[in-house]
Amino acid sequence: MLTAEAMQKSAITAELQIILVLTAFPSGVSFAVQQGRDGLVQPYASTDESVSLAITVNLGPALADGSFNFRGPFAQGTPAERFVYVNCGSYAGRPVSRWDRRAKIKLAGIPRHLVEAAAGDPDCAIEGRVPGTAKDGGPVCASVDPSSIDWRLVKRTSAVR
Repeated sequence: MLTAEAMQKSAITAELQIILVLTAFPSGVSFAVQQGRDGLVQPYASTDESVSLAITVNLGPALADGSFNFRGPFAQGTPAERFVYVNCGSYAGRPVSRWDRRAKIKLAGIPRHLVEAAAGDPDCAIEGRVPGTAKDGGPVCASVDPSSIDWRLVKRTSAVR
């Protein structure tokens, strides 16, 4: 387990695997995670009920207030307000779409104990189940309420290695 306090006291960095699973979204919508300014990472799994997107972020030395320092090409925003963009429709690389939206998933919303448990462990990931429909009935967009995301630790089984 790698605590923020341990990272604060040294130049330790670690990778953190995150899986975002969008559920209950409008039919026919394409999703992708934004990488950097204009890169896109497509889902690794998709059904009519869910879309799964996998990314890796880096954890640098903790911020002055002790919070985690999420870094890397998927971590958007300022160090104190890091988030991941989940794009849909034309923003997800689908040129002919009625949708052009992005949702912000705030990384500070991930429970601390999950980050500490998964950081640096290649057999662990943090899975966040995100409701895929916005209040207007379209695909999720804008800042997603952190309390609406169900975060959990998932481990890779030996059969998956």
